[in-house]
Amino acid sequence: MRLTREQRQILNGSKGEVMAKVMKTLVMYGHTFGADRLVPVSSEYNHLLTSFGLKMMTPIFELMEKLAEAGALSTQAFSVNPRPMDKAVPANLLQRLVFKYLMYSEQENYEKRLTELGLLNDKAYTCTCYLDQVGNLPQRGEILSWAEPSAVSYANSVLGARCNRNSGMMDLMGAVAGFVPRFGLLTDEGRMANWIVKVRTTEQPEAQLLGAAIAMRVKEEVPYIAGMKRWLGTELTEAVRSYLKDFGAAADSSVALYHVEELTPEAKDFGADLIKENCKVYVIDDKELERVRRSYPVLWRRKNRKPNLCFVGCPHLSMQQLKQWTLRLECGLQEERRKRVRIPTVFTAAPAVIEEFSRTEYAKRLKDTGVILSYVCPLMYMNNPLCGSLRVITNSNKLRGYSTARYYPEEELLDMLTKGEIEE
Repeated sequence: MRLTREQRQILNGSKGEVMAKVMKTLVMYGHTFGADRLVPVSSEYNHLLTSFGLKMMTPIFELMEKLAEAGALSTQAFSVNPRPMDKAVPANLLQRLVFKYLMYSEQENYEKRLTELGLLNDKAYTCTCYLDQVGNLPQRGEILSWAEPSAVSYANSVLGARCNRNSGMMDLMGAVAGFVPRFGLLTDEGRMANWIVKVRTTEQPEAQLLGAAIAMRVKEEVPYIAGMKRWLGTELTEAVRSYLKDFGAAADSSVALYHVEELTPEAKDFGADLIKENCKVYVIDDKELERVRRSYPVLWRRKNRKPNLCFVGCPHLSMQQLKQWTLRLECGLQEERRKRVRIPTVFTAAPAVIEEFSRTEYAKRLKDTGVILSYVCPLMYMNNPLCGSLRVITNSNKLRGYSTARYYPEEELLDMLTKGEIEE
């Protein structure tokens, strides 16, 4: 790797031992992936993956303490992933005790450390940091040091920023040093498409199902998606951005960048020139989506019992989605001549989005349906044996993939919430 004079000096200790180790970490990371140099992080804000004070994460806490003591603070203010706990979310006494005193016993101290290192504000806990209400919105072409997969996917694809799928803590290293290794999706070549995905469904495909299907086929490569114009149009409206947010989150297990024909920034500018020669083709029709859905295992012990809980909002919901879901629930409940949902239900959104939503007429209307609105991370809520044994339903393919939650498309989920009957 070619280092600048400034970078070599930092590596040799000009800013102290801790900063030298930070720089060495980034150099080793770059060497591993064939980077040719380090490039400056150019976005205004950073975003960190690790937001949970798990007791077992002592090495990370110690590392952050060393950074703070040495004054090796982030060169950018940053947002961070959602909190793992919220008293508003249904839980029994045992679950609350395990969460507070065993699993996330370091949460309070960890959040204090995040504040010392440069946390944007106390509302900046969300996986959807790029929403207007949160304010961490990178510009096209900016270099990022992010690790949260769904945020990386959105930033690369919808915003046209440039970021590799970094690991947790490597995102902080880049923000502290102000540099990241140049390889992969930071290069023009790395952003070229290896796949053409031809969508030939008879209806607009469910965002989370389509994203998961594409991820299962293309793995870590870059897809160029054709056939969505009739469903999404050619403009990034609020509704389209919400759709792509969910699509990218479902695909983020592997896909960190996708192009949508005539819609996403680079696809609009370069079109088919983004596609590599001899690329592979994947055709998605109704039958293929149904095949993918039926391949999902059901991990409940009692498969036909009524669900204990429903989560909607992984990734966190946008303002447009909160309003839309409120209207759909009201209509569904009215048809069933009911006032409240039949299954305990939690909608999740960024604290800043919840704050703005609370000032609208929709907030009381949503509350009247019995839905709980929370800033919690559904994935971290379920990432333990106690909650893993619950019968949880969701429209999130990401939550399904990381937990025992059972996936249902939105229309089926809506029926279950208003009727209380499980869809087979």
